[in-house]
Amino acid sequence: MSAQLAAGTYRCRDVAQSVAAAVEAGVTWVDTAPNYAFGTVESSLRPVLGTCPHVRVSTKVGFVPDSDWRAARAAGALPYDGDRGHCLTRPYIAWQVARSRARLGRVPDLVFVHNPEHGRPDRTGPPRMLTEAFEELEGMADAGEIGGYGVATWAGLSNGMFTIPELTALAETVGGPHHHFRAVQFPVSLIHLAVVGDALDGRGALAEARETGLDVFASAPLGGGELLGAMTEELVRSIDATASPAQAALLVALSAPGVSQVLLSASTAAHWADARGAAAREPLSPDRLRKVIDVLGT
Repeated sequence: MSAQLAAGTYRCRDVAQSVAAAVEAGVTWVDTAPNYAFGTVESSLRPVLGTCPHVRVSTKVGFVPDSDWRAARAAGALPYDGDRGHCLTRPYIAWQVARSRARLGRVPDLVFVHNPEHGRPDRTGPPRMLTEAFEELEGMADAGEIGGYGVATWAGLSNGMFTIPELTALAETVGGPHHHFRAVQFPVSLIHLAVVGDALDGRGALAEARETGLDVFASAPLGGGELLGAMTEELVRSIDATASPAQAALLVALSAPGVSQVLLSASTAAHWADARGAAAREPLSPDRLRKVIDVLGT
C-alpha cells in the first residue's frame, strides 16, 4: 500500500504516550500544530522527537493559541487586537515558526498554512493572504529554517475557496520552478467520500495533487472517532469482511488515489496495532471503492 500511517496529535489525551506508541508501531511521521492541546503539544513532542531522529515532523501556522497571544503581541508579531484567533501575516508566521522550532527542538520538515479559509467569506481574501504567507515560508525554506511548506485545510478545497492548481501556480510565482511547496492536508474518509469519487474519475483535489507531485496528508480518517460507532456489519463487509471496524474505515483513506499519509490520533499500543493491520492489507481496488461510494453516497 503506497499510503502510510502518520501520527496526528489533534484531540490526543496524552500526546507523548500516543506518539511513543505510534513510533513503536513503525510510524515515521508526526503532524501537529501550536494550538493543539491548549498550546502544549509541541513541547510535549520534544522528548520523543529527540530520541527518534528518523521521525519527521510537520507543524502549522495560522491559529493563535490563547497561551501565546500576549507574547506575540508583546513581540509585535500580531498587528491587531480584533480576531485573536487566526493570523497569517509575515511577522506572525516568522514569530510562530521560530517558537515552534524551539519547542520541537528541531527544524520542522513541513509547516502547513493552517485553514487559510478561516473567517473569510469569499475568494477575495485568501489569494492576498496566501501570497504573503508563501513569500515568508519560501524565505524560511531557503534559509534552512523549515524543510518545506504546505496548506492544511478543512473546507477550502471542497468549497472552492482555492484549488490545487491555484496553490501550485502561486508557489511558482513566489518561489520559481524550485519552490518549496510540498504538500496539502485535508479530510479523506467515509464522511468525505466526494473527494475519493472525484479521484477515481481523474479529477478533483486528490487527482490534481498527484499530477503536480504534492504529498497528501489525509486528516480525520475516522471522523474524529464518530465513524467507529457508525460502522455497521454491512458497511464493514462492503469494505473488507475480515477487517475490524477501525481497519475498514482506515482502508478507505489508505486506498484513496493520491493519498501519501493518513493522520491517525490513536492513544494506545493496541489501537496502533489495529491500525497497522489496516496498513498491512492490500489497498481497496477502484471497483471496491466505487461500491463503498454506491452504498454510502457522497
